[in-house]
Amino acid sequence: MERIQEALAKARAQHQEDNVSRTQHAPQPAARPSVDAAWNALAPFKFNRALLHSNRVAAAERGRDAAPYDLLRTKIIQQAQTNGWRRVAIVSPDAGTGKTTTLANLAFSFGRQQDMRVLCIDLDLRRPRLHKVLGQTSDHSMADVLERRVRFSEHGLRLGERVGFGLNNSAASNPSELLMSRGARDVIGEIETDYAPDLVFFDISPLNASDDNIAFLQNVDCAIIIAAAENTPIKRLDQAERQVAELTNVMGMVLNKCRYTSDSEGYDYY
Repeated sequence: MERIQEALAKARAQHQEDNVSRTQHAPQPAARPSVDAAWNALAPFKFNRALLHSNRVAAAERGRDAAPYDLLRTKIIQQAQTNGWRRVAIVSPDAGTGKTTTLANLAFSFGRQQDMRVLCIDLDLRRPRLHKVLGQTSDHSMADVLERRVRFSEHGLRLGERVGFGLNNSAASNPSELLMSRGARDVIGEIETDYAPDLVFFDISPLNASDDNIAFLQNVDCAIIIAAAENTPIKRLDQAERQVAELTNVMGMVLNKCRYTSDSEGYDYY
């Protein structure tokens, strides 16, 4: 707990400087390819529908099971447009809440949204899972991109025309230091300049796992907190909300892994 408090204090102290840095270090767009060309150059996503189904990526197909994620997508768009938010962190109080699965489903849901482009970046650099949930392989990780060993154009994947992924193939050796570095922040700003996404989602580590998330939350506009029904105690959820609110805006909370039935429609969602 003491380490978390120290990290919070450090993050708050750097917050103002970081916001200025994001503007000052933005690259000049004149030297970069067009947005359409940048998206078209990304390697295509390789579908494995059986694996997606087994990993509970229900939104990969239209239909009743995708409806809750489509509803969540709409609420996110409304909140983001109302408040002028673009960078959205997906976080959880503890491991095992399904935050990565939620982001995977949101990616497919946004893929059906017209006139929007979205990037989904896995920055859970200690225990990356998004590539496993999606059934994708890569020769590199986002740590390589953030340290400029690989360009995002050589690493990213494109789902259809409107969704891009930045995945990992292994854990990073120095996640806290990397996510707190100015260089990493500059790279993220350059990716945004090149691809001009309407929204960028970041899958970051659980709040109780390390100070990685605290190091990075100061760089986003808002966060969505994912909780697991009958598993995440209210006390932990309240604590998570306070921690996140000290560094960024709380867009909302999502109760995952729950069953309910709508009497009017007869739907049973999980």
